[in-house]
Amino acid sequence: MTDPAPAPAQPASAVLLDGPWSHRDVAANGARFHIAELGDGPLVLLLHGFPQFWWTWRHQLVALADAGFRAVAMDLRGVGGSDRTPRGYDPANLALDVTGVIRSLGEPDAALVGHDLGGYLAWTAAAMRPKLVRRLAVASMPHPRRWRSAMLRDVKQTRAGSHIWGFQRPWIPERQLTADDGALVAELIQEWSGPRPPEEEALENYRRAMCIPSAAHCAVEPYRWMVRSLARPDGIQFNRRMKRPVRVPTLHLHGSLDPVMRTRSAAGSGEYVEAPYRWRLFDGLGHFPHEEDPVAFSSELINWLRDPEPDR
Repeated sequence: MTDPAPAPAQPASAVLLDGPWSHRDVAANGARFHIAELGDGPLVLLLHGFPQFWWTWRHQLVALADAGFRAVAMDLRGVGGSDRTPRGYDPANLALDVTGVIRSLGEPDAALVGHDLGGYLAWTAAAMRPKLVRRLAVASMPHPRRWRSAMLRDVKQTRAGSHIWGFQRPWIPERQLTADDGALVAELIQEWSGPRPPEEEALENYRRAMCIPSAAHCAVEPYRWMVRSLARPDGIQFNRRMKRPVRVPTLHLHGSLDPVMRTRSAAGSGEYVEAPYRWRLFDGLGHFPHEEDPVAFSSELINWLRDPEPDR
């Protein structure tokens, strides 16, 4: 059986999609990051997950701006329009990317909203740089210590996260992700969604973004670190650092049909939060609640951001 043919390379400009937002680059933590921004007011910084880029937050950019916030969606290191550096994909450094972008935007702090890998980094940033994080909202991702425990001790979660174990192979995941114009990207998103997956236009955009040269490699590197470091000193040290509690109000969002991150794995992350913590389970939604039901997701997020005293 021959390897699948790689897709034609896409230019980085493929992620500069039109809309009411504006595009620009900012410098942070020794790299250049592409952002899409809309609105004025308190900063809300949106962090995407795998296998996506900033476009996953297109609905929330508009909703947040209309609600009186400065909404900014960034491309993580190595993805979309951001720099594809040869190293720096451990979560501690990626979290410094996030907090560096907050500073580069001239803001004293931000409400962080992260999905999937972006949620993992949001948890990390809130623990490492609490003065720069005003509030924390995480979708489809448990606290890093809960993630580690579930992946190692829960057989069902180990199976649900089989793609992460598959990423540990050299070069094969990159070839698979870019084959047939990124067809696997659309397949994964459809498989991981509930009954209402993102529209076809969005899937095409995600496929193109994954075919930007080196993007596929950079997209899987954080997951390689997360697994390969489990028994290494740097991974053990990171796990210890994440014992530091989150001390900002936290909203934890999850889809009841998420096949990638089990509800049981995500629930319980509140034990690492020494602040008001709110758990919200969306019935009938999968791994991408912010795209599967953007109105419900945005309403929940905005109401919580506006609440001066979010309950526990």
